[in-house]
Amino acid sequence: MSVDLHCHTKLSDGSLGIDDLIILAKKRGIDTISITDKNCQAGNVRAKLIGERHGINVISGVEISSVDEKTQKEVDILCYLADSPDRLEGLCRKNSLACRKASQYMIINVAKKYPITPDLVTKCASGSTNIFIHHIMKALMEIGYSSSVYSDLYDELFTPEGKSSVLVQPKYENTKAVIEAIHEAGGVAILAHSGKYSDEEIEHLISLGIDGLEAWSPYNDEETTENIIKIAKKNKILATGGSDFHGFYNKRTITVGQFTTPEKNLEELISYKARRKRMQKKEAALAATK
Repeated sequence: MSVDLHCHTKLSDGSLGIDDLIILAKKRGIDTISITDKNCQAGNVRAKLIGERHGINVISGVEISSVDEKTQKEVDILCYLADSPDRLEGLCRKNSLACRKASQYMIINVAKKYPITPDLVTKCASGSTNIFIHHIMKALMEIGYSSSVYSDLYDELFTPEGKSSVLVQPKYENTKAVIEAIHEAGGVAILAHSGKYSDEEIEHLISLGIDGLEAWSPYNDEETTENIIKIAKKNKILATGGSDFHGFYNKRTITVGQFTTPEKNLEELISYKARRKRMQKKEAALAATK
């Protein structure tokens, strides 16, 4: 069984539609995927239906942005298998609005340097529920100022150290609140891109209630993956994996299923919620006797 639990579509910051993504997964021999669009759950129902048509198991998911109050770093949390995904809609809308506001500021500042217009950027974001940095870069490509999304111009404009940086960090909800919201919706919260954090930062995020870490990822070398698995085992939490597929917008050459979750870990993810519910019932029963 081949399982990719981190894929994006054009509904957020990917370049492929749901249909094309699922057909690609089938042609790649992937059995199970999760569409984890950023702050967007709009594709989950459709993806499941299309997946059934093509023999692909689709696990409901979403990647929710947050900012950790301690470090002030942006932290992406993957939510899987939410019982009540509608409870996350308010949070997703709030984050989407924050992203759109930040994008508008960046578009205004980029337009002072290069002849792009908000309308052109909006056209480049056609099909998405929001506007992301790579849509601005696509507009710059359209007018001939860059030959690729992640070019020197990207480094100049959209990195903190860029000499003409216009980067604006959206004012997302804090990480602890996002994790709590996922749990209230009956979902499982996994730290995306775990390899970009130090061990100390990971332990801090685990203390906030994270249910697992993304171990198998295009951003991790073998040593980093092994370390993340070790931390997950030590803390008795889950370990998952996925390609973080964005299609045309990937920073490197990556396709669906290039990084996967082992079958055993998928089973642990699916059974995790049942174990958590049993533990909560026991805790409630003990509290009632006191």
